Amino acid sequence: MSIAHQLIQSSPYIALFITLALGYLVGKITIGRFVLGGVAGTLLMGVLVGQLGVSIDPGVKSIFFALFIYAVGFQGGPQFFGALNRKTVNVLLSAVVMTTVGLLVVLGAAWMFDLDRGTAAGLAAGGLTQSAIIGTAGDAIGKLGGITEQAKNIMQTNVAVGYAVTYIFGSLGPILMVTWIIPTLMKWDIRKEALELAEKNNAGKAELAAGEFNAITALDSRAFSINESSTLLNQTIAQANDSLIDTAIELVQRDGQQLDADETLRVQQGDVVVVTGRRTAVKQQASQLGDEIEIPPSVELVEENRQLIATNSTLIGKTLGQIKQAAQKSLTRGVYVTSITRGGNSLDISADLVVEKHDIVQITGKAADLNRVANTIGQRLGSAYVTDFVLLGLGMAVGLLIGLIHFKIAGIPVTIGSGAGCLISGLMVGWLRSKNPKVAAFPLGASNFIRDFGLAVFVGIVGLQAGPQAIDAIREHGLTLLMLGAGVTLIPQIVGFFFSYYVLRVRNPIEALAAVAGGRSANPGFAALLEKAGNSTPVFAFTVTYAIANVLLTLWGPVIIGIITTNVAM
Repeated sequence: MSIAHQLIQSSPYIALFITLALGYLVGKITIGRFVLGGVAGTLLMGVLVGQLGVSIDPGVKSIFFALFIYAVGFQGGPQFFGALNRKTVNVLLSAVVMTTVGLLVVLGAAWMFDLDRGTAAGLAAGGLTQSAIIGTAGDAIGKLGGITEQAKNIMQTNVAVGYAVTYIFGSLGPILMVTWIIPTLMKWDIRKEALELAEKNNAGKAELAAGEFNAITALDSRAFSINESSTLLNQTIAQANDSLIDTAIELVQRDGQQLDADETLRVQQGDVVVVTGRRTAVKQQASQLGDEIEIPPSVELVEENRQLIATNSTLIGKTLGQIKQAAQKSLTRGVYVTSITRGGNSLDISADLVVEKHDIVQITGKAADLNRVANTIGQRLGSAYVTDFVLLGLGMAVGLLIGLIHFKIAGIPVTIGSGAGCLISGLMVGWLRSKNPKVAAFPLGASNFIRDFGLAVFVGIVGLQAGPQAIDAIREHGLTLLMLGAGVTLIPQIVGFFFSYYVLRVRNPIEALAAVAGGRSANPGFAALLEKAGNSTPVFAFTVTYAIANVLLTLWGPVIIGIITTNVAM
């Protein structure tokens, strides 16, 4: 043990990465339908490894949590602002109910077990995992009149002791509640529900899980033999493509030989033409093109997809049909539109669709033809693998600045905090990215890594820091305070969930679970829910409830000190 202790004292980050490895290994253990998960596993392993006396700068935990929550906000920004509507009121009310029940449970425990003011406030701080209560309750104790300074010091110490004893289950309880207990009770499959909610938010388009793909491709290529009734007969390829939006005639064979397309080449009876484009459009045009045949085995058609940001002022406000006419003039082969994205949502393609600024227009065709028309539409979308560190750095800085904002409610100081600040900033930058794809690039792979690694480090350090204090406090004060903490952690979640589900009618499983985590200001619980969901669907409900809970729970510190009258015996 001494060797391990010396190693960890020399490099405490060894303990951190061992905690991560063991935590995610333990998190894979499955008992029936119960899977602990990497977040809960890391928290428990952190408590155990923390018994070696690991000292890590608290700033490390703060910055990794800020990175985690910023990435969460960035990914959920477009959906968050799109989901703001009247149902937000019910989600907000669920947080008020949850925090109020939490306060009542703390007051009830203090009355039943004759807890002094400091211990009761510590019970609230740890059981509800709101460390700000330590500060607000401590300040309130210091301002009490008619009490000796020694009694005040003891009660302020009891705040910290109560927090240390109850904090671990205060963090673990919401994880178990939102990922196992409530889903098992309600017979919910979190991943399935998250996919269905994502599909609903994406206008019916399914969200694919890892390894899944749509076997029915959006594009199709079909070959036709030109007959006397074909609409292409005696037309050049340029003429044939002139009115097409989402299909194109790219290739002509005559007597088994592929012909070079130029402005004078006209389609003759018996020629074989290959039409390529969006599957539904090709099907609609098939009856007018000729007799469908198998694509000759010698035919190869190499094309490219290119995403362009609509920035050309002369085309903004024009229809796709008008843009196609302007872009097609210099071409002998076709370039066709395969997708239009606006604000992160795909639009149905038609000749009458009006293009707006910053729409992402995906065009498909031969590379040489794409080069000729690209500048007509706008700027090419940047690489899908490069992060815009300018906006990432500014976004994080703005989030940390927002976190410094503090104000008073009824004389009680409330601070936004770096977590809430970076969540707000991430939401704003993610929304900005959806509106203006030229800026704030943060590829999904990069944001997923930042999110998951930031979370893992944050939870690991929480366990390492809380472990030694909690074990010592349990030895000193017995299990009573620990059990009271479990009650303060679980009862508000149970009452809050059923009230929200049946009275406030927050019925969507993902939103209901996220409201539980947010209403408890339970960051590890939210992280575990994200892990189970596999997408950003919990962000909306968590964000709005988290904001309310952060303020109300902070206020409960002085409220508890004011309502409870029991002081320590001297």
